[in-house]
Amino acid sequence: MKTVGDHTPWSDDRLPDLISPVGLVSREELHRVAVAVGLPMRTRFRGLTVREAMLIKGPRGWAEFSPFAEYGPVESSRWLSATLEAGWLGFPTPRRSTVLVNATVPAIAAEQVETVLRGFTTDGDLSSLSAVKIKIAEKLPADPAQLDRHIHGVQADYERVMRVRELLPEAQIKVDANQALTVDEAVHLLGVLQEAGLEYAEQPVPGLTAMAELRSRLARNGIDLPLAADESIRKAEDPFAVVAAEAADIAVVKVQPLGGIRRALAVVEATGLQAVVSSALDTSVGMSAGLALAGALPELHYACGLGTVALFCEDVCSPPLIPEHGELTVPASHSEVSEPDPDKLARFRLPEDRQQVWHQRLEEAYSVLAG
Repeated sequence: MKTVGDHTPWSDDRLPDLISPVGLVSREELHRVAVAVGLPMRTRFRGLTVREAMLIKGPRGWAEFSPFAEYGPVESSRWLSATLEAGWLGFPTPRRSTVLVNATVPAIAAEQVETVLRGFTTDGDLSSLSAVKIKIAEKLPADPAQLDRHIHGVQADYERVMRVRELLPEAQIKVDANQALTVDEAVHLLGVLQEAGLEYAEQPVPGLTAMAELRSRLARNGIDLPLAADESIRKAEDPFAVVAAEAADIAVVKVQPLGGIRRALAVVEATGLQAVVSSALDTSVGMSAGLALAGALPELHYACGLGTVALFCEDVCSPPLIPEHGELTVPASHSEVSEPDPDKLARFRLPEDRQQVWHQRLEEAYSVLAG
């Protein structure tokens, strides 16, 4: 039976199977080498002020298991498949040594934008930032008293985007609505934001039908703006339907939600779309896998969303994977993958009640993969 937040596992001969732990690692051993941590965030992102993750030490190195709280065992099993790939099988051979990385601006007030952008630099120099992704269409609070005109609504989105453009006149800007808009709302908002000169818009609306309709209406309105599919791929029962529906120009791929690097590469190959790699708000441990995916893609034309470690007050790794001059270095081998600092691992270790929650989630995902 599905739980809330679960999705049917994909079965398609174009995709490698999810990695089974059977014969690879026992339940007991997996639990023994796993520890859950909580990293405070500089600003609220995706509704979180602390990002929890489970870090697991495999024979090939450290790996991450960090499905969001609303994901049930079936969907979380894809994340565990990626964990097993990273910790037990290793990464594919890279095709490039560096990856261009965008900064990410959460749904914040315009006056906070500069501070957040400087966090994506090693020296505070904004000129090193060549690409930025901006969150828009923040979900309205249930309590109207909590509505913040600096964060919610078209005007707040416009001011946030234009502040980025003011600070970075030459940067590529993309926006991400996390499927929060209707088609009518998206046509209006994207038309307004196009004043900033957008590179593309990521998943403005939910579902393939709405994405295809939005793509058509933007074209009819003379708005030349590519659409990128995120949720319409990683949360879909058929990740390839986006092509048949003509619903997107770009595929956003993420390692853990897709079940691992090799499965993500297969999605890109089968869709034939240009791809961009993004994180799932990973620690530097999980970010190493995202970098390995970006490094293994046959083609890479866009800056990747792999700089979100900068949104943490502090990371588990020393040094953290924060872009330098807008780039990150792809691990040449698994020996170069980021490993947690023992002192930070101890400092950010979650209390025992949260350890139990994460070990239970690990157990449930293991059971799904083991069959």
